[in-house]
Amino acid sequence: MVDLHARRLAIAAGLLLYGIGAVADDSLIEKGKYLIHAGGCITCHTEESDDAIPLSGGYALESLFGTFYAPNITPDKDTGIGNWGDEDFLRAFHVGINPDGDAYFPAFPYTAYTGASRDDLLAMKAYLFSLEPVRKEIPEHDLPAFMSSRLAARAWQLSYFVAARFEPDATKSSVWNRGAYLVRHLGHCGECHTPRGPLGALQHEKELTGNPDGADGESIPNITADKQDGIGRWSIRDIEYFLDLGMLPDGDFTGGSMSAIIEDNTSHLTTEDRLAIATYLKSPAPADD
Repeated sequence: MVDLHARRLAIAAGLLLYGIGAVADDSLIEKGKYLIHAGGCITCHTEESDDAIPLSGGYALESLFGTFYAPNITPDKDTGIGNWGDEDFLRAFHVGINPDGDAYFPAFPYTAYTGASRDDLLAMKAYLFSLEPVRKEIPEHDLPAFMSSRLAARAWQLSYFVAARFEPDATKSSVWNRGAYLVRHLGHCGECHTPRGPLGALQHEKELTGNPDGADGESIPNITADKQDGIGRWSIRDIEYFLDLGMLPDGDFTGGSMSAIIEDNTSHLTTEDRLAIATYLKSPAPADD
């Protein structure tokens, strides 16, 4: 088992070392850096090794459908995304299609990112292209025969995926809508916290109610407002504090994959965005209603 603290230090050092560039306007790059944190990209696209370079890929995601290896998303032209244009980037996130025209497997959560705005995605691309290119070959996914073809991924898309941008709810506050955008789309919380059907499609009627068969063998908890099984007894400030420091209302600290998500991603958000997430999470009906 790789020491998590050492991995975090390596990620932090790598971000400092490779986070300087002059490809786009500084303000756009800074916005993109923030959104990369909000989008959870660092945790998934950084290999679990002490000398891992952030965002250079190689993280092995073990699932019920096989092992997926996260790609290199530095601007290396041979092994990363250095040859991608703006439309390539947008198409990947909005419709789940790579520059070669092949469908992505839903291990890449384009099913949530489809709601992200064009401006936010292009800011993320600007930041990624400001980084030092890292040449790193990534292993092929290790999947069963029936899933090994990209045709299977396309068939899955046609059955379960609808591309659509986020539309604010006019009956809700701006804070709630910001939280909904972060939870449903950019932060893609439901990709882990919502149960899936036999072929891996999210059971949207059970949004955020937990997933006993999460990636890497983890049981992912219910984060709805259910007071028995969810976080209904947590205050909005409890949730914000948890997303910042990983501390539970009882004073204990979270473990497992969530600790890395907090360290790499949610702790880098503004207090206002963490409160927006908390506001949204407190609003859905309890899971047993």
